[in-house]
Amino acid sequence: RPKRDRTVFNKFQLQQLERAFKNGPYLEKVGREELAGKLGLTETQVKVWFQNRRTKNKR
Repeated sequence: RPKRDRTVFNKFQLQQLERAFKNGPYLEKVGREELAGKLGLTETQVKVWFQNRRTKNKR
């Protein structure tokens, strides 16, 4: 399967993702779909951002 290009999030998207993360480090499917729709991203992009953000939080 082909490797996906790295997603570069804009300032607004990052602000919204961080705000959602502050409410809780886990987002269920419905919340992910809603946020993805609002930000013009795919659900997978939001899911991976949350995974990476949780990892960053552990450091």
